[in-house]
Amino acid sequence: MTQELSQFLNYLKYQRNYSDDTIASYTYDIEKFYAFINHEGVLLEEVNTDVIRDFLTTELMNNIKRSSCQRRVASLRHFYTYLFTNKKITRNPFDTITTPKKEKKLPEVLFKEQVKILLDANSKRNDALAPRDQAILELLYASGLRASELVNLLISSVDYRNRVVRVFGKERKERMVPFSPSAQRALIAYVKDIRPTLLSKNIQGATEKHLFLNANGHKLTRRGLEYILKQVEAKCALPFALHPHVFRHSFATHLLEGGADLRLIQELLGHVNINTTSIYTHVTDESVREDYLKAHPRAKKSSS
Repeated sequence: MTQELSQFLNYLKYQRNYSDDTIASYTYDIEKFYAFINHEGVLLEEVNTDVIRDFLTTELMNNIKRSSCQRRVASLRHFYTYLFTNKKITRNPFDTITTPKKEKKLPEVLFKEQVKILLDANSKRNDALAPRDQAILELLYASGLRASELVNLLISSVDYRNRVVRVFGKERKERMVPFSPSAQRALIAYVKDIRPTLLSKNIQGATEKHLFLNANGHKLTRRGLEYILKQVEAKCALPFALHPHVFRHSFATHLLEGGADLRLIQELLGHVNINTTSIYTHVTDESVREDYLKAHPRAKKSSS
């Protein structure tokens, strides 16, 4: 790792309060670009728009998604802005670079009936980890947390009496998010009956303050969360796929369908820009259209 990159990452962590996951993404993107320019024999100061476009073209030819290329450009633009601001380079070649456009894709959403099927099926499991998984499922759906936010929750983050959880989102921005009575019951059951057993398997468990633990009593990771959801799919024989973001999307969509204000949903999700939240209006519009076509007798195509 170069000195410039190391200083930039310290800037992100200690001055911008970026999360470890975000910093890891920046590191991956920038180091990949370093590898490319080193292979091309181009110095950091010598990078121009042609070099950047060659890099992006190579990425796309290697079947890297456009969304990943967009993230690469965002990471590199931030890096080069930092270098320019701190007079480590004399110009910023990313000032004139536009990111590859990606197709707009509506987020995946569970129907309310599917959420009920999921929670009912998981509640009938009788293995040792079922109560922990139920607490995770209930809280993901009740609060719309990001995967990173859920795994980083502390025991002290949860106010059971008032049914709110204290969340630190992107750039360590704090927000308070309510959760449902069923999530409250599931969390209490997990913390009271299951978490102490998991904690006892961790020889350093006395210092573990994170709420959700893996089978070995260590802090749950994002990968671990994804694995748990895949296990829930298999154990409950579900006909639909689970991943952390589908709960967040379902949370927002169902709130909107229930009449919640878009600004409220923005606040609960921790979105900085209302435009990010507004995608759920398109999801809801599409859902209404599908329900209309299914239900209205004159909306169906004639069989003649």
